[in-house]
Amino acid sequence: MNTLSRLILGTAFSLALAACAAGPRAGSASLYDRLGGQPAITAVVDDFVANVAADKRINGQFANTNIPRLKMLLVEQICAGTGGPCQYTGRDMKSAHAHLKIGEADFAALVEDLSRTLDKFKVPAKEQGELIAILAPMKGDIVTVK
Repeated sequence: MNTLSRLILGTAFSLALAACAAGPRAGSASLYDRLGGQPAITAVVDDFVANVAADKRINGQFANTNIPRLKMLLVEQICAGTGGPCQYTGRDMKSAHAHLKIGEADFAALVEDLSRTLDKFKVPAKEQGELIAILAPMKGDIVTVK
């Protein structure tokens, strides 16, 4: 079992995850499977949310957030978006973020935190790119301050 699977629960965002080096060929498995499935996604989300909590540039945005619920929703979102068996049960991104006044710099900081987590877990560049391509279209609904 890879490192991500052992670290359990929690990101993100966002996000993201270590593929087993001896896993199936990229063309024969979903991104969800190549990332290590739900245990790996959960571990990455945990680390990602910890990075965000430590990031003074943006952690204030999460002061009144139900962190366990946030982690659960991030896992669902990544799981569903990468071809896993999950269903995202949260609100749409536009209504969930409309009141938060998130700017470009805030979003960039969030992406940096996610990248740091993905690198920490040695997620291959190909899988990182695929995951970012899935998440990037949400930016327009998340960034509310131009």
